[in-house]
Order: sequence, then C-alpha cells, then structure tokens
Amino acid sequence: MKIIVPATTSNIGPGFDCLGMALTLYNTIEVEEIEEGVNIEVSGLGKESICLDGNNLVYQSMLRCFDKVGYKPRGLSIRLHNQIPLARGLGSSAASIVGGIVAANNLSGGRLNREELLKLAVEIEGHPDDVSPALLGGLVVSNMDGDSVHHVQTPIASSIKFIAAIPNETLSTEQARGALPDKILFEDAVFNVGKSSLLVAALIKGEMEVIPFGLEDRLHEPYRIKLLDSLEALFIDLKSNGLNNIFLSGAGPTIIMLSEKGKESEEGLFREIVQNNEDGWEIKVLEGDNKGVRVLYD
Repeated sequence: MKIIVPATTSNIGPGFDCLGMALTLYNTIEVEEIEEGVNIEVSGLGKESICLDGNNLVYQSMLRCFDKVGYKPRGLSIRLHNQIPLARGLGSSAASIVGGIVAANNLSGGRLNREELLKLAVEIEGHPDDVSPALLGGLVVSNMDGDSVHHVQTPIASSIKFIAAIPNETLSTEQARGALPDKILFEDAVFNVGKSSLLVAALIKGEMEVIPFGLEDRLHEPYRIKLLDSLEALFIDLKSNGLNNIFLSGAGPTIIMLSEKGKESEEGLFREIVQNNEDGWEIKVLEGDNKGVRVLYD
C-alpha cells in the first residue's frame, strides 16, 4: 500500500492557525504488515535527520490510530520517500501525521471516516491549519471549538501558481512560536480579521488583484521574519520592488508568492531578487492540490 501526501502552506498572511492550502509537492509512504518487528527506511530530503526507531513521527501517528481503533499489527515495514523539505514551513510534520494515520486506518480495515481522521490528526499536531489541507486537499478554512474541528474546503483555481523560495536554513515551529507576543492590540486583531476575510473571498472568486491587500498581516509575520537576517532582508526587498503578493509559508522560513499562470515577468523578478539576495535559496513553482492524501494499492 502506498500513501501519497501533499505539502501544505498555512497561515497565508493573516490566516494564523486557520488557513491552509495543499500543494503539488509530495511525500510517499509505503506500508506493509509483516510477521514481526518494525522496519523503517527513509530516502529523499532530510533522511539523515529522520528517526528510524520508535520515535519516527509516521510510526508514532500509526500507533495512535491503531490504538484508537483497537488494532494490533503483527509487524510493520515502513518505507518513506520525502520530497517535502523539513522545518521549512511546508507541512512536513503534517504530511507525516496524515500519512501515518491514513496508512494505519487502511491497514486496520478503514474504520475511521474522514472527519474522525481529521480530528485525530489535529489531536497529534495540535492545530488544524496544515493537517486539514493535507488530508482534504484544496483551500481549507478550519477552526477549533473545544474538541471539535470545524472546516470548509474549496478547490484552488488551476490558474493560481505558488512560487516558493526555500532556503537552506531551517526554522522550527517551536522557535517561530516563541517569537510571538503574549498579547496583541485590539486594532491589530481587527486588522487581521478583515484581511483574512478579504483573502479567502478573493481566492474563492479568483480576484487576484485583491490578493496583495488580503495577504497583509500583523499577528505573526512581523515577528517571525526577524528570526533570520536573510529572511527579513529578502522579505523587505521583494515588497520594495512591488511584489506584495508574498507571504511567509507556515512558520517559515519559506516565502511564497501567489501568482497566476502567464505572469512570467513577475516570476522572473521574484527569481532575480531571491537569487541576488542570498545563495542557497531554491525556487519551486507549484500548483494547488485539490485531492489531498491518496491511497494506492499494488
């Protein structure tokens, strides 16, 4: 059995902890129940940093699902191939969690439905903005209400492209959350509510000219871009050149420009600025993934 899980971008400017989109970059998990023991193999990006023992996040997520449905596998063979870079704000943890619970659910007979899988994924991850699009695909607005996860999913237009600048430097979610203030001004909260509402409406209607205004944020980006000197310099340089349709992906440090197919001059300017600022930034041009996680059988 093969599980294919998309990368995700979350927050998307003002949508802190509630907006997420799935992207066309994937991790693959191959799982087989064997007679005994646990064998974990990893290839692809970040393989030297990924645990091959019981602390592996895919394996841990599988165990949570098995425990929930009351299933005890004899043994497991788990092969991971990663294309999503680690600790870059592209949902690598969410992909591991979603991939693990979907694999375990299918091995145990598919006892959990999508809503139950989402709830379990959020319990493991702690917030819904990345696991929701990884599971469901598309653009997902999600919100926690006690133990409940409320969400609305809508497709991402095929005309939209995501131009990602991915640095060599990493930034953990713990570091990024530690940079946030304990309190915010009421006017900043009002600002972000308006901007996130505008952004979602513009994405659904395809009104790309409104996107730059909807991407403005006061809750997390101003604090997080200061964690890396190169990140802050690049963010400022891009905006000073009129590229206001950019945002910090997830907790960072990846920067994504929301653009449209056919706007090669805009993409060219983005590439030029990124490459002139810092060596070691990789640029990937991605699209929205509207399917979410999928399961393939041999």
